Amino acid sequence: MFLYYLLLPDSSSLPSTRSLSITSMVGSQAVLPCSWKDRLGEAPAFCHVQWATLSDTVFEQRGDDRYQAAEFRGRVKVPEEQLGSGDCSLIISDVQIGDTGRYESFMVVDGQRSRGTRVFIQSVKLSVFDHKSHQSGRPGGDLVVDLHTPRSVRLVFQGRNSSVWSDMWMRGDKNTWRLEKHPLLEQLTIRNLKRSDEGTYKVLDGQGLAVSTVQLSVEENSTAARVNLMLENRPTDAAVHSSCSHLLLVSLLVWSFHILHVF
Repeated sequence: MFLYYLLLPDSSSLPSTRSLSITSMVGSQAVLPCSWKDRLGEAPAFCHVQWATLSDTVFEQRGDDRYQAAEFRGRVKVPEEQLGSGDCSLIISDVQIGDTGRYESFMVVDGQRSRGTRVFIQSVKLSVFDHKSHQSGRPGGDLVVDLHTPRSVRLVFQGRNSSVWSDMWMRGDKNTWRLEKHPLLEQLTIRNLKRSDEGTYKVLDGQGLAVSTVQLSVEENSTAARVNLMLENRPTDAAVHSSCSHLLLVSLLVWSFHILHVF
């Protein structure tokens, strides 16, 4: 039986002065602060806590009874050992872009006829951001792309001079000699980089939202570049032969002019 179906309307309005703002990155843990002591004073007979968005209940707990919304299942909790001492903070693990929004906490206190009444405790605005990075690689080297969360399902690529996005990887794909998913970590490795691999890589979740964006440039090291430049500017055998022929001809002309001048 879901607890939140039994609740009466809120016992108070939601004062804006009790609003906090929290930021987090995709895949990390966010703690939404809450303390019921300032609002209730004495501990209620049963610690019955509820966290909700403006549209739905996210988490609810009363003793051993717990409810978690489907999209938060396995990712939200209020530590029971701290709840009795006044800490009703909500811990969200593996935070997702879709978790962005305003959350409100309530304590449910017993009222007449054993019907609970919600007392507003705290309003928290959670903002979740994706990861962004710039990386440089060398031809023949590797690029490691962090997926950050098991909920990342897709990697897409846009070439440096292209406007088209192409699929590179989907969760469940088999490893190839060039692209490999780490067996334990949430990482992809792209091997044997080429200049054509320059561009933008995006990791997407199941809703198509960006988990991370990586800008990649592929550059040769300075020593290799100088060697290549020298090789490109090196004279060909034909040019060397032609230069030698010209030098021999000039020498013969100078020698002939010197003999004529003597006689």
